[in-house]
Amino acid sequence: MEVRYYKHWSAALGREMEYKTFGNAGRGVLVFPSQDQRFWEWEDNGMVDVLAPMIERGLIHLICCDSIDRETWSAVNANPRQQHDYRQLIELHERWFEYIIDELIPAVSKGRRLIVTGCSMGGYHAGNLFFRRPDLFDTLLSLSGLFHADYFFPGFHDALIYRNSPLHYLRDQNDPSLLLDTYRDKQIILCCGQGEYEGVTNASTRSLGNLLAEKGIPHWTDIWGFDVSHSFEWWRKQASYFFEHILEETGRKVA
Repeated sequence: MEVRYYKHWSAALGREMEYKTFGNAGRGVLVFPSQDQRFWEWEDNGMVDVLAPMIERGLIHLICCDSIDRETWSAVNANPRQQHDYRQLIELHERWFEYIIDELIPAVSKGRRLIVTGCSMGGYHAGNLFFRRPDLFDTLLSLSGLFHADYFFPGFHDALIYRNSPLHYLRDQNDPSLLLDTYRDKQIILCCGQGEYEGVTNASTRSLGNLLAEKGIPHWTDIWGFDVSHSFEWWRKQASYFFEHILEETGRKVA
């Protein structure tokens, strides 16, 4: 497969950012790494390998982007629990969000809506991007995601944190027709195991699935077994399984 590495200046962040692509045909898949990790994580942990047959057949191509979690979400525990520190962290996250939306996606989307995915914290980023900017995506696959920002910012609430907390801002969207029109033709897949280290993400995934059901938003919440841990051993299996489903659904729509 064709593999390319990119490094470019981000005006939103005032720094160089990196990403890597795998393949050059088919549907674009924007991939977020898990907490504190980098754009090479999926390659290093066999996720690219399990999707290689689909990439080599020209069905999908991956855009593995970078995060700055160490400076934002993870930095909460490294800073005094003061509101001005929290504010700086969420403002930096918002500039990263702007980089993804305004700089990276226009460069890689080829004018088409993307699939967005990730595991763990990457599953959160994928969900947050998808629900905040549904115009840019047609499919969400979140594996072991967490969807409430107050897990990282306990006791501190402001408009920016609210804007980055899907369980909160989706709960407050009460126009059924608007919600249905927004998500009618999209695929929303949430998956989480029930095994080791999946407790918090399992509860958050179930909460989001229940909320989507209450709002009448079509989705698929798939909770795997008690042997399914928070690990790439299982994320590889889930990615292979769900991408086959995503491509089957795409084929049905085209037909």
